[in-house]
Amino acid sequence: MTATTAAEVRRRVPRTQDTMTHDVWLPDEIVDLRAEARAAVEKRLVPFAREIGEREESVDSFPWEAFRGLADEGLFAVPFDSEHGRGLDHPILGTCTVTEEIAYHSSSMAGVYDGQCILVPQTLSFASEELRARLIPELISGATAFSFATTEPDTSSDLTAERMCTVAEETADGFVVNGRKRWITNSVVAGWVSVLVRAGSGSNRATMLLVDLSSPGIRIGTPDLKMGHRGQITADIVFTDVLVPRANLLGAAGDGLGVALSALVRGRIGVGAAGVGVAQAALDLAVDRLRTRHVFGAPLGAMQHWQFTMAQRATEIECARTLYQKAATLLDRGDRSAEPEAAMAKAYGTRLANDIVREAIQIHGALGFARQVSESGESVRLEEMYRDAKILEIFEGANELQQWIVARRLIGRDVTG
Repeated sequence: MTATTAAEVRRRVPRTQDTMTHDVWLPDEIVDLRAEARAAVEKRLVPFAREIGEREESVDSFPWEAFRGLADEGLFAVPFDSEHGRGLDHPILGTCTVTEEIAYHSSSMAGVYDGQCILVPQTLSFASEELRARLIPELISGATAFSFATTEPDTSSDLTAERMCTVAEETADGFVVNGRKRWITNSVVAGWVSVLVRAGSGSNRATMLLVDLSSPGIRIGTPDLKMGHRGQITADIVFTDVLVPRANLLGAAGDGLGVALSALVRGRIGVGAAGVGVAQAALDLAVDRLRTRHVFGAPLGAMQHWQFTMAQRATEIECARTLYQKAATLLDRGDRSAEPEAAMAKAYGTRLANDIVREAIQIHGALGFARQVSESGESVRLEEMYRDAKILEIFEGANELQQWIVARRLIGRDVTG
């Protein structure tokens, strides 16, 4: 099935968000940006969304058309200041708002956007002006894909240097990197990667480096074959005696964990926003089905069980959206104490996405379970959404880690550890 016909088969449903929620406190620039992003996504992503979500991962399946289409619409410029990008007063809130709009139609494409426009831009804020001037235009234009690499085969949520096996030995000219990173988004097509490494084999500190992926000694693995998020293509990056110039240091040597965590706090808010986008899409599909599917002589929505369930879910989506907006606004104001809100937004929004997608499948019955009804061509994409939603609870800090972050602030580190 081609991208065009896939879009035609999927029947559009009304957005309940437009009649149920109100942007009371959102800045005008963000209200306008949401409308702009929604139009851009409809134009540049929706025609390819089903194909992106269904095709098996490979180097050739990277969604370049949607990726560069969203860049052409100016959405990759949202996180940057006026020297390089949009110059919004609320760039993090703006980027997360765009993420929600993308995730409504493609959770995996929201994951691609998260790496390109949330994680990497934050690490580039620690780069030299020369590197920023050179690379940010490539990022904004979509000419070059970027990656962010912290995870390794034996360490993910735990990023302490002692756990890391990717090591950068410091030399007079820079660093020599050896090791392996795993589950790295965009790596199969990326030009650059922001990578967290151990600052020497005997060190208990970490360093963040910006590495040119065309450098000798780098091997990109075969794309991982995943249950979902197939458009967010991941693969290992293997470093063997890779020379990295000192000019590519992000921040100070030995302070890399702080650079990585500052990006991940922002990324967690973005993943929370993606969860809201998925949850909203699932709610809209569920509500449409409750209105149009008849059982025992009445609409399915006449059953009070589903009325109360959907009312509760609509309330929870409003709470989840407010959480990510609050966390993003705190960071835009320069308040570094937003970590608990970021953790709450990530854990709450992504759990909610999984819950509502599961209920939407139940409401649709066999139609929700099917990828497509062969005879009629009907498809409601819930099978894809169900496969996609689970990873939101896992990556960029598993939800259990997010709960621990909240508990540490709530109860105290002297008790929680």
